[in-house]
Parts: sequence; C-alpha cells; structure tokens
Amino acid sequence: MDSSLVLQNLLTPPVLFFFLGVIAVLVRSDLEIPAPLPKLFSLYLLLAIGFKGGLELQHSGISGPVLPTIGAAVLMSLAVPLLSFAVLRLKLDPFNAAAIAATYGSISAVTFITAESFLETQKLPHDGFMVAALALMESPAIIVGLLLVKLASNQDRPNNGRMRWGAVLHEAMLNGSVYLLVGSLVIGYLSAGNSPQSVEKMLPFTDKLFYGALSFFLLDMGIVAAQRLGDLRRAGSFLIAFSVLMPLFNALAGALIARGLGLEAGNALLFVVLCASASYIAVPAAMRMTVPEANPSYYISTALGLTFPFNIIVGIPLYMALVNKLVVAGG
Repeated sequence: MDSSLVLQNLLTPPVLFFFLGVIAVLVRSDLEIPAPLPKLFSLYLLLAIGFKGGLELQHSGISGPVLPTIGAAVLMSLAVPLLSFAVLRLKLDPFNAAAIAATYGSISAVTFITAESFLETQKLPHDGFMVAALALMESPAIIVGLLLVKLASNQDRPNNGRMRWGAVLHEAMLNGSVYLLVGSLVIGYLSAGNSPQSVEKMLPFTDKLFYGALSFFLLDMGIVAAQRLGDLRRAGSFLIAFSVLMPLFNALAGALIARGLGLEAGNALLFVVLCASASYIAVPAAMRMTVPEANPSYYISTALGLTFPFNIIVGIPLYMALVNKLVVAGG
C-alpha cells in the first residue's frame, strides 16, 4: 500500500477532527457536543449525499453497470451476515452472533461519505448510483439477522414465533436514514431533470457546507468512539479480531466483485467501503428493539469502537490500494 495515501487521508480536516474528538476523551477534556446537534448533522449529511447522488444519477442514467452493481450490493448485504454469523457462532450464543452479524452486513453512511471526500482529494470521479446501493444495503441485513435469531434460537426463545414481523419490516425498510436517503435521491433526480434552476439554489446548502458539516460530525464521532473503548476491551480478543479481520475479508470480496462488474476506480472504492463497513445506528436500534437478549455493548462497541475508526483512518486508503491492485491494474 502506498503510504502517501494513508498520510493524505490522515491529514484531511474530517479525519483530524475525528482524532481531536478521540484525544479529548483520552485527556479527559470536558468537550462535548450537545445531543441534538450530531443528529441534525447526521440528517444533513444524508440529505446532501442523497440529493447530490440524485443529480449525478440523472446525468449518468441507469444504463451500464448501474443495476448489476446495485444487485451485487444487495446480495452482499445478504451474504455478509450469513458468513459473519457462521464465524461468530464459534464463540457466541445465537442472539449475540445474529445481532453482530446484522451489524456487519449493513453499512455506515458516514464511512461512505468520508470515502467520497477521499475520492475528491484524489480527483477520482464516482457516480450517483452508488448512493442507491448505500440506501438499499441497510434493510436486508436487519431482516437476515432477525431470521437467524428465529432459526437458530427456537429452543432457547419460546416467544420467538410471535415476533412482530410487520414492525420489524417497517423498521428495516422505513427507518429514518433509509427514508431520507432514498427520498433525497428521488428529489435530486427529479429536480435535475425538471427544474435545473432550483438545483442551483440548493448547491450552497448541499455542496458548500458539506465538508464543514462532515468535519463537525466526525469530531463528535471521535468522542463517542473513544468512549466505547472500555466496552471494546470487555468484548474480548475474539470480537476485537473479528471487528478488523471481517471488514478486510469483505473488502477483498468487494474488490473482486467490483472487478467482475468492470467498475471504475471511484465506484469500486465506494463499493468496497460499503462491503467493509458496519452499521452503528440503524441496525443497533433495530436489534435493541427485537433482540433484547443480545448485549448492545458487543455489537455497538465493535462497529463503533474499532471498525469505524479503522475504516476512517486506515481502511479507506488501504481499500484504495486494493482497488488499484485488483480492479485498475487487473482490469
């Protein structure tokens, strides 16, 4: 891997602000972000990335690799939980194994957004349809995780057959992040095709403010991730190893699929990042509601305490090197 890629990634403002948040916890600073603001910035980032994705999708159309890529992304969101569950069952009960497997089968929108910013620094183009893949990869992993609980824990969970599948599917398909992403994508697509002048009015909000909002949000994420380090130690060496090695394996699989799809470098990196990231918001919320037997400190601390910072700091440039090796040079 080219060490300059790591250095360039480390020295971007969003990643530096992430470090600033981590250091604040380690040195016991009283820095804290008022609770409503991270949620607001999270919603803003989802709205902006969805809207911009819709604009780019309108310009590029849905021909070529669009549908095969989205289909491959959905298949990965089904396959990764199954593989993760098989690995996790070596050490964990079915409840914790299924909850963690669903977490790693889903995605991290902020990791995806950070990868987009990395591509901008590298001046590598990417297409808007990758946002559609982002939106569609979250729900299948939740459903697979709950099916795994139902199938693997019948004898241990007498009330398993009465799981409220209507509520589960509603949470999986219409949780706030998916709804806002898809809605913003559709609005961007329709606006670009029918009202170009309104797009110009939106750009100061969705484009000019984006990098600063990402930096602020990652400052908060650095604080939260550092606060999870204690839970991560309690999770044990098996889960710590899993939270790094599983994303690396998924990234390798994603790179090989991207090569088979013939994706260009920018789209290939985003596809790999989607395969290698883990959810720390939507899936944990669903698991807390439907699998109370699982320990939240396991699936939240692994995804947020280690996988997220690993991907933000080292993973993205590592995956770019992997794309250059397997997709660009091997294509």
